[in-house]
Amino acid sequence: MKAAIFVEPGRIELDDKPVPDVGPNDALVRITTTTICGTDIHILKGEYPVERGLTIGHEPVGVIEKLGANVHGYEEGQRVIAGAICPSGYSNACLDGLHSQDGQSGCHGLKPLGGWRFGNTIDGTQAEYVRVPDAMANLSPVPDGLTDEQVLMCPDIMSTGFAGAESGNIRIGDTVVVFAQGPIGLCATAGAKLKGATTIIAVDSVPERLEIARNMGADHVIDFTRDNPVDEVMRITEKRGVDVAIEALGLQTTFENCLRVLKPGGTLSSLGVYSQDLKVPLDAFCAGLGDHKIITSLCPGGKERMRRLMNVIAGGRVDLEPLVTHRYGLDDIVAAYDLFSNQRDGVLKVAITP
Repeated sequence: MKAAIFVEPGRIELDDKPVPDVGPNDALVRITTTTICGTDIHILKGEYPVERGLTIGHEPVGVIEKLGANVHGYEEGQRVIAGAICPSGYSNACLDGLHSQDGQSGCHGLKPLGGWRFGNTIDGTQAEYVRVPDAMANLSPVPDGLTDEQVLMCPDIMSTGFAGAESGNIRIGDTVVVFAQGPIGLCATAGAKLKGATTIIAVDSVPERLEIARNMGADHVIDFTRDNPVDEVMRITEKRGVDVAIEALGLQTTFENCLRVLKPGGTLSSLGVYSQDLKVPLDAFCAGLGDHKIITSLCPGGKERMRRLMNVIAGGRVDLEPLVTHRYGLDDIVAAYDLFSNQRDGVLKVAITP
């Protein structure tokens, strides 16, 4: 089969690999649509280490090709998705309610060993086929009537963005700001609206993204190249600050800005993947006396999470198809990486089809 593999920092290339074997608890899924994630760009740049020769990608939509002997309740030929995070369901972390951290005993090595497996510790989804481990915990059937592109955001982007709103514990009537309106930030904006926020502020610099943010539920948009975002947020909130600030980019500047706009007792919900050490400014942190909360989230996975997200789409509560701005065949994935990594031509998400 064809697969996009990590060669070395700066190089992800298409190559031939054997179709994966499946064990008794696995499923082989024929990929019909996948995509490129910002995390894949961290891998491409060498900012996140993976083994050379690993197939990259963690957002699968496809059809069951083969089922392991122990896998029941599914049929070959059935359309399915699996989350970017594919928990086993029986680890200590899973049984403690932390499915995303399945297999992770500590973060000092900066490598989640279990929860995020596709394109991290096992071969991923930018290929013609992928092996889905612990299939009964992870495969979720796609409802009739939903297209590949409608559910393409569920495995990672939608789940992650919504987690930012959920972890922030947004309440009805809250004021929320989302820094950065890339795909995850846009999903965080949509999630904030679904959670009951009544004043949502979106920060970015790309007019098209700010327009989509309005369609996703933003009441105010701030172009940070024209206005100081901290000043603008404080003006909109009449100097009260926000209940929840969601960081969706992974930069020192956006993290710090989130701190600076929090009300006393507010929550900073961090979604960004950081590639450098963060510094916490004394004044923005109120010297540790502001009753602030800082919480991080890793994309929730598992079949039940996927089922719920697809229900949100099927119920018409959110439309994420506008996030797919470009389409490439798997044969042209190197060109797709070039487009996406350099953020040209207004790209948000790229649909990749074998």
